[in-house]
Amino acid sequence: MIKMVATDIDGTILPYDGNFHPSVINCIKNLDRKGIKVVLVTGRMHSSTVPIARRLGLTNPIISYQGGLIKDINGKTLFQTVLEPDTAKTIINWARQNNVHLNLYIDDKLYVEHDDEIIKSYIKGKFVDYTVCSFDDLELKDINKLLAIDIENPDRVTKWVEFLQKEYPYLYIVKSTPYYCEIGAKDATKSHGVEFLCNMWGIKREETLTIGDQNNDIDLVKCGGTGVAMGNATEELKQNADYITDTVENDGFVKAVEKFCIN
Repeated sequence: MIKMVATDIDGTILPYDGNFHPSVINCIKNLDRKGIKVVLVTGRMHSSTVPIARRLGLTNPIISYQGGLIKDINGKTLFQTVLEPDTAKTIINWARQNNVHLNLYIDDKLYVEHDDEIIKSYIKGKFVDYTVCSFDDLELKDINKLLAIDIENPDRVTKWVEFLQKEYPYLYIVKSTPYYCEIGAKDATKSHGVEFLCNMWGIKREETLTIGDQNNDIDLVKCGGTGVAMGNATEELKQNADYITDTVENDGFVKAVEKFCIN
C-alpha cells in the first residue's frame, strides 16, 4: 500500500505553460484526503515552492534545492546541507573565466552578477525576485546551491556537468534540464530528502511512489518502492524507472496515481 507520493514539479505535475491541470489538483487533493502524504521534491528554491504547495492545498514539508533543504510549510528547517565557501569561490571563478551565467543561492535568496535575459527568463513563474551584485561583496555562507545556465546550447551544459563532476567528485552535480547544471553539496539529492521524511514518518521504501521527468530525478525514481518516469522524461530516467506513464500534458501523474495508489 502506497503511503507517500514524492513528486517532482516542473514537467511532472506542472506543464511547461506553468498552469496546473484541474485533474492534477483534484488528484493531489484526493490523495491528501485518503491520508497519503504528497511531498514536493524539487530543484526550486523553498520560497518558490511554497506558493505551489498552497495552490495544491499541501501542508507537508517541502524538499527543495534537489534535497539540500527541507522545511515545513511554515518555514521551520528540518534538514539542510550547504556548499563550502571555498568550493563556491572556486566554481564562481571558473564561471567567470568561461563566461558562464551563474545563479547563487544563499539562505534561500537568489543573487546574480549580471541582469541579463538569462535571469529574466529563469524567474518567470518562479514567484521570486533576485539581487544583482558582485559575488565578491557577499558573505559566502549558507550557500544552498549554484546553478549554471545556458538557455541556447544544451551541449555546452552537458560539457559543464562532465567537467565539474570530474573536478568535484565530492559534490552533487547534475543536469536538471537541458539548460541547467545544478551544483550542490553531496547529500543535496532528492533521494536523501525522501529517505529523511520516510524515517521521520516511519514509512517503508516499498510504501512510496516517486515520480519525475529529468536526470536530476534519477535518484528520486530509484529510491522509491515504485519509481515512475513521465512520458516526457529523458531516456536515462526512463531506463531507471519501474514504470513509464503518460506525458505531463496528458496527465501522466494522474494516470500513475490511479494505477498504483487508488484501489
